[in-house]
Amino acid sequence: MKKLFTLVALLTFFMGAKAQAQWEEVYKIDYTTYTGFPFYVMGYVPEFDNGYMADYGALFGYKTDAEMEEGDFNEVGTVSTNNGGATYHKVEFTEPSWHQYFIADGITTIIDETYKVVAMVKASEAVNINVNMGWGWGNGQSMGTSVAIPQSEDFVEVEWEYSGIGGSSCNLVAQPGTATATIEWQGLVVYHKMKANQRPKEWLEAITNGDAETAWPAWALEETDGININWRGDRSGEICAWALTMGKNFQESVINSDSPRARPFPADIEAEAGNESNHIFVVHTTEVKPVDESDAGSVAWANQFWIQSPQGWKSGSKTKIKFRYKADVPCSAGTQIHKQHPSDYLYWQAVGDVNFTTEWQTFEKEFTFDDNTANGWSLAFNLNSDATNGRTPNNFYFDDLSWQYLKLDDGYFVSGINSTTTTSYDNLDNAVEFTDSGIGDGTLAAVIGVAGDASSYVDQIMISTTRGDDAAFKSATLKPSGKIQNDPDVWLDYTASTNAKLDLPGLGVWKIWIDPEYNSMAFEMIEGQMFEEPDPIDVVTNTTEIVVNGVEREYTEAEGADVEGLPENIGTDEHPWGQPWDNQFFLVANRILKAGEVTHIKFSYKSSVPAKTTTQTHGAPGAYIHWAAIGDVNFTEDWQEFDLDYTVPAEADGSEGKQAKSIAFNMAEIKEACDYTIKDVQWYLYDSSLEEGQTYENLIDAEGTKNFFVKVGAGTNPYQFGTDPSGVANITYKANNATVTYNLAGQRVNNAYKGIVVKNNKKVVVK
Repeated sequence: MKKLFTLVALLTFFMGAKAQAQWEEVYKIDYTTYTGFPFYVMGYVPEFDNGYMADYGALFGYKTDAEMEEGDFNEVGTVSTNNGGATYHKVEFTEPSWHQYFIADGITTIIDETYKVVAMVKASEAVNINVNMGWGWGNGQSMGTSVAIPQSEDFVEVEWEYSGIGGSSCNLVAQPGTATATIEWQGLVVYHKMKANQRPKEWLEAITNGDAETAWPAWALEETDGININWRGDRSGEICAWALTMGKNFQESVINSDSPRARPFPADIEAEAGNESNHIFVVHTTEVKPVDESDAGSVAWANQFWIQSPQGWKSGSKTKIKFRYKADVPCSAGTQIHKQHPSDYLYWQAVGDVNFTTEWQTFEKEFTFDDNTANGWSLAFNLNSDATNGRTPNNFYFDDLSWQYLKLDDGYFVSGINSTTTTSYDNLDNAVEFTDSGIGDGTLAAVIGVAGDASSYVDQIMISTTRGDDAAFKSATLKPSGKIQNDPDVWLDYTASTNAKLDLPGLGVWKIWIDPEYNSMAFEMIEGQMFEEPDPIDVVTNTTEIVVNGVEREYTEAEGADVEGLPENIGTDEHPWGQPWDNQFFLVANRILKAGEVTHIKFSYKSSVPAKTTTQTHGAPGAYIHWAAIGDVNFTEDWQEFDLDYTVPAEADGSEGKQAKSIAFNMAEIKEACDYTIKDVQWYLYDSSLEEGQTYENLIDAEGTKNFFVKVGAGTNPYQFGTDPSGVANITYKANNATVTYNLAGQRVNNAYKGIVVKNNKKVVVK
């Protein structure tokens, strides 16, 4: 009866029996259809022995052949990834080892919006795990949440949400950490929270002959000096299926700067074996072997296939790619985005790996072009990606190619809000369109807000060149170069920007003019109340000399991979790996900053040894928001001057947990101890219309230390510079010596150091 219950639950889950009002499904995976782990392995390999994806806990690990040779492990079995891919040795530990793994990848998302995950899962005991939704691998390119999985003998639904996603393609990474419970996953669905006034979506087909029933035109098969060079022509978009195979269409002479090699050609169209009335695209590949390991990467794309669209797609374009596929030898193939000409690489990531079997399957996925993939034309398949099974002679079959795109409005459009009452743009689908202004020269105009209706007044707007989809709208916004003024005769140059929110100098009804020929815009309030504009003031310089005595940190996990003799408990909660943020300095503004505000930062700096620091955007010191701030700051032993504009990132949208107030300097990028000195700090609002040395607002005080916080050593908390971190008494501004610890050799050490140390000029035994 239990098996019947499980089957019913599974069917109910994937058929959507549970109503998802206000939510649309954007991703679904059923792990029971896999024979092994289908994602990139990050040191831990969930198993599929019982038909479900099983995490057997932190007392087990998975090692490669090379890792087994380097260590003494207690092997208890082996496990292979999907379709008989790579094989790993399962080992048993005496102590729990921290672990993580993918549970989803290639989820199409919209910047700033909300997503819900509904998973069918069970555990041998109740356990809380962290699950990251990530859109990249840099600092701040993921968002985590704690998920409670109950103890249960049957699969149960577990839900969790993410808000304010920062990318257009995301993954989910489960992080059970050192939990030893067995966690089994049956499948999951990801939903996007829809707006009440969402516009109906209309998809249009971009390619023709996707069913392979029409032979290629004669021009597409013509050769020049024995080589088909049509892939280089402007008509390449008329061929929806291109192929490249070693030994065919090999170019001895060099037409361009590339070395002589095989060139793309229109994919072979053949009758399907056993169903001769149907025609399909076929790529016949040869065996490929890397010369050595350094050559292994290029081997992945020695044989390729392309689904080619007839045009390039600008950032924000939403497409849907669908096709049928199989191969003679089961394997996986990675995908990339290429430019107009097949083999003209653009970006490494597309729709994820495609897993070929000997049976026909149907692939369907939405793909949104972003800043990385803008002007991409084709989806490229690297047919030799699978090092285990994908480099033997093989035949790949494709049919029913479909490249659809979401119908959008092109032009100029504006949407606005009253930022004092809301931060959400809920009506982008119905943004006001710019029309002919009546003044000639192609100038356009639009009015945002309704005269006589104070509830429609706006003080912030977004202007875009696309309407009909939120992601497209936000990706194609325009940003003026200077301060917006209530004057139709003041024209500001504008540039393309992502998610640009423009603050207006008043709350009311606004008329906006755009001159597309000269890329400029002007503004005039028709009705409402202008904000009181402050008089310009002098930029202040805080001359406090801040010295951060950065202690030596532990090895990072990456560094420790090549180090012998590490403590046995390294990487545990009791003894964590080192991190670049174990030592930090924080520059803290006097108020919460708005996304898009342009500020200017200037200071002098040096260090006791050469050292790089990375920077991040935080709320309060230590309250991380975004991985980017003012870029890297490279300290040397000589004084230097830092001088840069800093635009508050869109991720700091003012919502809960995203109120930017400080810039964090990660001062443990280097492992060794280092003294960092910063002085003569300026941080102010930047306005290009003001004279140099003037601003409308200084963001820090002219004197004192309330704008400067430091953190020294892993596991410590940020504290105001010039105060004892315990808050008991003030100490010298020059250096926070109370936090500095030395061993008996006079070397500065961190708080995890064990033995006799000198702290506050006293010997202390740390156990």
